[in-house]
Amino acid sequence: MQDTELLARAEAWLAEDPDPETREELAKLIESADTKALAERFAGTLQFGTAGLRGELGAGPMRMNRSVVVRAAAGLAAYLKSKGEAGGLVVVGYDARHKSADFARDTAAVMTGAGLRAAVLPRPLPTPVLAFVIRHLGAVAGVEVTASHNPPRDNGYKVYLGDGSQIVPPADAEIAAEIAAIRTLHDVPRPDSGWETLGEDVLEAYLARTDAVLAPDSPRTARTVYTAMHGVGKDTLLAAFARAGFPEPVLVTEQADPDPDFPTVAFPNPEEPGAMDLSFAAARTADPDLIIANDPDADRCAVAVKDGEDWRMLRGDEVGALLAAHLVARGARGVFAESIVSSSLLGRIAEKAGLPYEETLTGFKWIARVDGLRYGYEEALGYCVDPEGVRDKDGITAALLVTELASTLKEQGRTLLDALDDLAVAHGLHATDQLSVRVEDLTIIAKAMAALREAPPAELAGLRVARAEDLTQGTTTLPPTDGLRYTLDGEYRARVIVRPSGTEPKLKCYLEAVIPVEAHADLASARVEGTRVLNAIKRDLSTAAGI
Repeated sequence: MQDTELLARAEAWLAEDPDPETREELAKLIESADTKALAERFAGTLQFGTAGLRGELGAGPMRMNRSVVVRAAAGLAAYLKSKGEAGGLVVVGYDARHKSADFARDTAAVMTGAGLRAAVLPRPLPTPVLAFVIRHLGAVAGVEVTASHNPPRDNGYKVYLGDGSQIVPPADAEIAAEIAAIRTLHDVPRPDSGWETLGEDVLEAYLARTDAVLAPDSPRTARTVYTAMHGVGKDTLLAAFARAGFPEPVLVTEQADPDPDFPTVAFPNPEEPGAMDLSFAAARTADPDLIIANDPDADRCAVAVKDGEDWRMLRGDEVGALLAAHLVARGARGVFAESIVSSSLLGRIAEKAGLPYEETLTGFKWIARVDGLRYGYEEALGYCVDPEGVRDKDGITAALLVTELASTLKEQGRTLLDALDDLAVAHGLHATDQLSVRVEDLTIIAKAMAALREAPPAELAGLRVARAEDLTQGTTTLPPTDGLRYTLDGEYRARVIVRPSGTEPKLKCYLEAVIPVEAHADLASARVEGTRVLNAIKRDLSTAAGI
């Protein structure tokens, strides 16, 4: 783009920008003719996809800002009206990140101006509350303003349709087309009022529903340490735990209240190194039965347990299997489902219990749509334990269910680790790991995927690659997606899936090896062998991908 064209585009954007902060930012860049910074902001537009929008806050079409949000809301409104939903209700929720309340208010204004009815949640609340309220109020769509566990500088825009689950193709492309058709923000009516701010009764309805995930007469004795990771989960989780009759969680006070700057963590994601350090410190003092952590919008749930003399976080696959086995033991019926990047252990638990099982593409937008779903999970700490109430991952109800399980085991003098050992003996040790590479330059991810497609590895960890699948072609059971899957020869039933993250600048590689276990006495050696195999796969895969 020529400098004159770049400056002209920036001037045109400035003329429409409704936000004094981003107007000031952009005006300074134009005045100083900072073409490098302007080019970063005007190199294209944030792409609206099945994750909605997510990006860094700032001025211009490649940043998250009020102009981008107004266009997104107008596109969504046009899409809904094209589907015969004129006059329908759109519910808007938001977290406590920078600009979230502004983006929620703009969305409500655009929906109202388009002739739809809009209702905004009463305050910053967990994403699963929004997913619940959509179905509870019979809305035609919902919007959650959140960037989940992204860095502080980011925000995002997640869209749900009337079934309470996130959008999937072709809805994303159709909404994107409506967004692209908006010529100027001056064409988008944005009244100053006319939408409803919902009352606390919708949160009470959600909390009443959380009771349904627990068995009526189950033990409620497990003691927890809890962190909200500077997000919006604390009040809702404490209320849910109090209703259930669990001991009041010990709070990680430094992270208990919402703070959009997330001052105590490098990344506000329980999976990231260091994010759980304050929780571990609190647990060393309080000596609870388990640690519970939510991510900032509380749709994910992390669990940590005492292992020997210190604490460690369980993998999402471990928690996913524990919850599945607990539901089976309680007599749950219906389909158990997971995404392709999650451990195959769920399928074996379902098979042994005589329950139907399905595998989907990555993301709860797919898991939530499985017919007859009773339980779904994904390795990235997401669990859907009450699909009739919330058709999405829900970190509050997952926390309740895992604490019920810990209480049940505690009454037997056992722990979550004992339950994991039992699963390993029953089904084999399903060792899982991840090779995750965060990049500044997205071309690194594209080059790695291209390298693997052009020269697929013939073997990994000394195991022959028996089958290499390019998932862009789809399979008999899965629609196309940008990913690669390798199935390895040998008794370990090892497999690898490589894909770009849909929400972060990361290349993610998911590894699994199943180590046979005859008895509890074999577990220690099986874990050593599982670690060896996964580390060797990681090493060889890194070489093959050039990362």
